Amino acid sequence: MPAPATAPVGAPVWVDLMTSDTAGARAFYGRVLGWDAEEPNPDFGGYFNFTQDGVRVAGCMTAMEEAMPDVWSVYLATDDAHRTVTDARANGGQVFVEPMPVGDLGIMAVLLDGAGAAIGVWQPGEHRGFGVVAEPGAPSWFELHTRDYATAVAFYRDVFRWELRVESDAPEFRYTVFAHGDEDAYAGIMDASGFLPEGVPPHWAVYFGTDDTDRSVATVVELGGAVIQDAADTPYGRIAAVTDPTGAQFRLVQPPA
Repeated sequence: MPAPATAPVGAPVWVDLMTSDTAGARAFYGRVLGWDAEEPNPDFGGYFNFTQDGVRVAGCMTAMEEAMPDVWSVYLATDDAHRTVTDARANGGQVFVEPMPVGDLGIMAVLLDGAGAAIGVWQPGEHRGFGVVAEPGAPSWFELHTRDYATAVAFYRDVFRWELRVESDAPEFRYTVFAHGDEDAYAGIMDASGFLPEGVPPHWAVYFGTDDTDRSVATVVELGGAVIQDAADTPYGRIAAVTDPTGAQFRLVQPPA
């Protein structure tokens, strides 16, 4: 479905891939998700956009440092990037990238939340974010996996003005979402303290839609990617966790029948 013309403050508005192999990423995601890729923009360090049927759905650029792992990043909308950064510091966050204009497209910043997960900030200008969501080939869900659940929930409530809805508070499954009243949720926070492997930092996971999770997983493996979690049916759809050939993790979700 089309993304809202104006994303609510705090909602995921963009995702991008930092990769050591941009040519490989263009080919891989083209096959797995059906994306096309625009030409790199030399004015922005070779950054380029992936598109689905001509609509922008994600960005990509070469990793800035060889030691950095390849990774998908999530950006949350703000109406004032400078205030968001100030609020982040006041609530235990750290700033990786201070607010900086990206031409006329918008203002970006990169933070560590109060529990240590990286999160991007985007104050839209001409670039409003992805143009389609929750469809095959489009960003479909955004989820923070954190060991410090209470700190993370408070951080996104106080810094990004999330309206919280607790989906589950059972000890074995604690999950909170950002939603406006009874409307569909925009993103979730999961208590991952029981399953995050040692040495794996808290992080945001990006889910991309597919009309056949098993077929998409098979294509991932055929193209040199790997399976982290096999496809499984859940109340939210058939989900698998995979990596691309250079190790960037993402998830695939096929809506429930």
